[in-house]
Amino acid sequence: MQTVATASHADQTRALSLSTIAFTACFAVWTIFSIIGVAIKAELGLNDTQFGLLVATPILTGSVTRLFLGVWTEKYGGRLVFSSQMILTALATWALTLADSYIMYLIAALGIGLAGGSFIIGVAYVSRWYDAGHQGTALGIFGAGNVGAAVTKFVAPFVMVAYGWHGVAYVWAAGLAIIGVLFFLLAKDDPKLVERRKTGTKAPTLAQQFAPLKNLQVWRFSLYYFFVFGAFVALALWMPHYLIDVYGIDVRFAGMAAASFSLSASLFRAYGGVLSDKFGARRVMYWTFGFSLLFLFMLSYPPTDYVIKGKDGAIAFSTQMGLWPFIVTLFALGFFMSLGKAAVFKHIPVYYPTHVGAVGGLVGMIGGLGGFVLPISFGALLDLTGIYTSCFALLFGLVAIALTWMHLSIRAMERAAHGEVLDQLPQLPEMQDIHHPERTAMPRVLEDWRPEDQQFWAEKGRAVARRNLWISIPALLLAFSVWMVWSVVVARLPAIGFDFTPGQLFWLAALPGLSGATLRIFYSFMVPIFGGRLWTTLSTASLLLPAMGIGYAVQNPDTPYLIFLVLALLCGFGGGNFASSMANIGYFFPKAEKGNALALNAGLGNLGVSVMQFLVPIVITAGVFGALGGQPQTMSDGGQLWMQNAGFVWVPFILAATIAAWLGMNDIADARASFADQAVIFGRKQNWLMCILYTGTFGSFIGYSAGFPLLTRLAFPEVNALNYVFLGPLVGALSRAATGWISDKFGGGRVTFWTFALMIVATFGVISFLGLGSFVGFFACFMALFFLTGVGNASTFQMIPVIMGREIPRLMPHLGAEERKRQIAMESGAIVAFTSAIAAYGAFFIPKAYGTSIAMTGSAVGALWGFLIFYVICVVITWVVYTRPGGLLHDIEHGRTPQGTAAQPAE
Repeated sequence: MQTVATASHADQTRALSLSTIAFTACFAVWTIFSIIGVAIKAELGLNDTQFGLLVATPILTGSVTRLFLGVWTEKYGGRLVFSSQMILTALATWALTLADSYIMYLIAALGIGLAGGSFIIGVAYVSRWYDAGHQGTALGIFGAGNVGAAVTKFVAPFVMVAYGWHGVAYVWAAGLAIIGVLFFLLAKDDPKLVERRKTGTKAPTLAQQFAPLKNLQVWRFSLYYFFVFGAFVALALWMPHYLIDVYGIDVRFAGMAAASFSLSASLFRAYGGVLSDKFGARRVMYWTFGFSLLFLFMLSYPPTDYVIKGKDGAIAFSTQMGLWPFIVTLFALGFFMSLGKAAVFKHIPVYYPTHVGAVGGLVGMIGGLGGFVLPISFGALLDLTGIYTSCFALLFGLVAIALTWMHLSIRAMERAAHGEVLDQLPQLPEMQDIHHPERTAMPRVLEDWRPEDQQFWAEKGRAVARRNLWISIPALLLAFSVWMVWSVVVARLPAIGFDFTPGQLFWLAALPGLSGATLRIFYSFMVPIFGGRLWTTLSTASLLLPAMGIGYAVQNPDTPYLIFLVLALLCGFGGGNFASSMANIGYFFPKAEKGNALALNAGLGNLGVSVMQFLVPIVITAGVFGALGGQPQTMSDGGQLWMQNAGFVWVPFILAATIAAWLGMNDIADARASFADQAVIFGRKQNWLMCILYTGTFGSFIGYSAGFPLLTRLAFPEVNALNYVFLGPLVGALSRAATGWISDKFGGGRVTFWTFALMIVATFGVISFLGLGSFVGFFACFMALFFLTGVGNASTFQMIPVIMGREIPRLMPHLGAEERKRQIAMESGAIVAFTSAIAAYGAFFIPKAYGTSIAMTGSAVGALWGFLIFYVICVVITWVVYTRPGGLLHDIEHGRTPQGTAAQPAE
């Protein structure tokens, strides 16, 4: 049996050499836009933000795919995955030459980005050939393949001058394809894969590989790598453009100057691995962050003119870093970043020897995302501030945060050791037995949680559960507020100088719904993986991105529409939070109190829409944040608005909620859910029918909430709609909480039937009053619609456990009584989560339908007729399947037997 211990030195050298060559070639392709992007920028006339997005797009694909490629390497082996990845990337690079528009270039760039995933393939593959004492050096040598960026900087400018940028693409594509084929022919399968095949051992499951990702320590490593690798990629991409603009040099000299940075940030990575093995990764990280702070401060200081009033008159002087001092400082920065890259990945095989692919994939993905996010941020900062050195100031702040977090974490670890143990701690504490690689427990974990035990619940459980609930509610309220904020912002953009068409404005209102609904599907599975406390903290903190982004973007009427589209998509973070929030709170409460707890969490969370629509129109009329908030925008009628406050107003509350979640919430150790078990619902007809019905209720609620302000403003421009629109979501949220008893008493099916029937009448009323031009009638009918959506939210969710209580005995008659109860509860919960995700797409389709209808007919009436027809379909489904004589729910809802299943709260 081949093992690491018995693998020959020749086999180790072969694996390391081939992997390093392959990674070098992939990295050269991954950064190809740093050179050819300059030519494409001139060819298409791109601004700095668009250029930043173009060069960063390959980094996005390369970063995201790292997580999956690492897992596949663990399962299928590096030889197959590495060679396949290189050949596919070569095809994408060749396809780049066929692009003929900016959008096509972006799409091609996504394919080229697959090259960036090569890093985690190599890490997982190479680490299997070496023991822990030599992994740092081996991975450092492999990581030196980053020098591929320098290869591109040195060689590509000359190829481009001779043959154009198409020639660069052809040469790079051919070279990568050849190396991919040679790798497959010459490389060997790693020892662990060979052993697994001989013994017939199954590859680890996804759940097993992803288990360590809930450890906060992994995310701390990810932040380190976000700087040492992500900032390296970002600067490698940004520097040619920076040098050409700031110092006025040509593309060949700029390429060579930038290549010196890429060289120092790549070649010395091997030396960083040696230092990490010898002195410890912790000490190397201190060197990296300390010197990086110094160099970034020097680089971030902009050219400045000073005038000092002296006793003999004014003394004038200026400061500015010349070209050669800049290159030298940048080279030194790259040197310490290369040491840091090796040190970060020294930690991973030591802490997580059986999860290198998954953990390394996550760390690599977050680091790679730095290469995507940072160039865009560099361009946006340059456009907003006009200061070229703002990119280095951003990195200075990032390093300060990483260094502080690292130091506090290390001090906390050292305080956990006492006496002689503390004195004996070496420079590489991760090598000691004080850490258990397979244990991923986090602080504030409830190892013993028995909410159904009345004594436990009374003495301890209720207080802990309620604390988590009351922290969750404001976090969810803020999530809904940020999710729907565009519904108010878009109505004011034309007044402050943004020349967007109605169709573009409706896209901005609709995109948060699209991204939020999609994220809900993924967020549903995050709590069991990461823990409710960590995930609530991260998901709440993520709201800062769209909130602050909106605050900056709306201040400049020249901000590209593409930036607004990105911010609208980021607002979807708020929509996704509902699924994880409800899943988390559900674990804390016993069955007898679960319904009320979830009702409070969902109902008060929904109020975030109404709070936002009430608060934003107020705060945008005054300089709430003073000079910190920026200057007001002058409207077309001469008035002033502080539109940035629509985003900034949430920032202090988001920070407070994030801190509260981290300090006050808990995780439950046995809160586990298997996706494979829950996936059975995708074969249940009732799941898909309830998706349709819940889309008619909650989809209408959230879609009308998103589109109501803009629709009202366009239909009745003489009315100050922003003073009234918050009432709709308020009525819908409160009616959901206040009318659940109706479904309990009369049956969810019957209530749903009559709800849809009345929604048809109310929608017809909206259409009629739009035609008559009556705002009062229009507004009253919409309030009725909002009220009815709340009633339907409760009734449709009440139907789900009752339906599955009838269906599971028929579909799975072999189950015993207890197994049947668990299956009903599991499938009911899964259907509730999935239907909430599907229905949330209403936040996209309803505003988009308004925009399409207005573009095609000049009126939103066409969209409203479409909604009315959809409600007719819902009435028919409810009647035929559930409430008619012989229907699934008819006997229960018309009989005398208690239903026996408490209503589940809707959103």
